[in-house]
Amino acid sequence: MSTVTSLNGSTTNTKAGVGFSGLSSEDFTKIVLTELSKQDPLAPNDTNALLQQLSTIRSIQSDTDLTDSLKNLTKQNDFAAAATLIGKSVSGVTEQGSRVIGTVASVGRTKDTSLVRLATGEVVDFKNIDRIDAPARTTTTAAN
Repeated sequence: MSTVTSLNGSTTNTKAGVGFSGLSSEDFTKIVLTELSKQDPLAPNDTNALLQQLSTIRSIQSDTDLTDSLKNLTKQNDFAAAATLIGKSVSGVTEQGSRVIGTVASVGRTKDTSLVRLATGEVVDFKNIDRIDAPARTTTTAAN
């Protein structure tokens, strides 16, 4: 938590890292009223310009929040797709640049990506998988 001191000397506690979108309507109103009360009456500021700037900042913050949400959704989707590979034979390239082929034993997720662990122990980034084969089926035939 951080403390913000307004122009009129009062203090407000805010959440660190929340950004402009964390402002309530009450906080927004306080900013506008504080700005208006501190202006020179003989040379008033353009209130419309202030509101437009605040609106632009809020729009940018909203776009940033949406981008972060979409990135998180994409990571979750990648992890779900990687989980469907368990038991299937895949081919891909490891971080060291080695080509590997094997059956997916498990999947995991880091902050940035989903990882596939093969039964042989090799780990492949989900984005580096370039071939997926269905598991081999064993067929039995009835003797006549």
